[in-house]
Amino acid sequence: MSADKKAQELGIKFSPVTPGYLNLCIRTGNLLMTSGHTSDIKGKLGRDLSVEQGYAAAKECAVKILNSVRDEHGTLDGLRVIKVLGCVNCTQDFTDQHLVINGCSDLLHEIFGKEGDGFHARSALGFASLPTGPGVEIEAIFEVKNA
Repeated sequence: MSADKKAQELGIKFSPVTPGYLNLCIRTGNLLMTSGHTSDIKGKLGRDLSVEQGYAAAKECAVKILNSVRDEHGTLDGLRVIKVLGCVNCTQDFTDQHLVINGCSDLLHEIFGKEGDGFHARSALGFASLPTGPGVEIEAIFEVKNA
């Protein structure tokens, strides 16, 4: 099944992106690079939010990223996930950033295939704060295959 159909089968709804202050997804050569996409789930991991809530926030970021990428490329088909950078708003002693960002990676694996185009490099980092207070912010790089 194609990535685009798989995403829709999972209930992901796509909508046109309204241009803002920054470009949410820009193409350079055969790469699609996204800005950081933030969760609507607010708070700090290790104090306000559980790992499970952080996982949901990261998944929410992934859905927003997919919407921006699809808006720029026209489809999710023909793409390979290259890199994910996950930023977790957390307390100083919180050490489960990787489990939080799995919310994004797991969705990308489900749509693009863990063994195939969804098998990506990733960083999961903790931050003392993030702009506007979301639990998670994520950016990603995709390759347009056969570009």
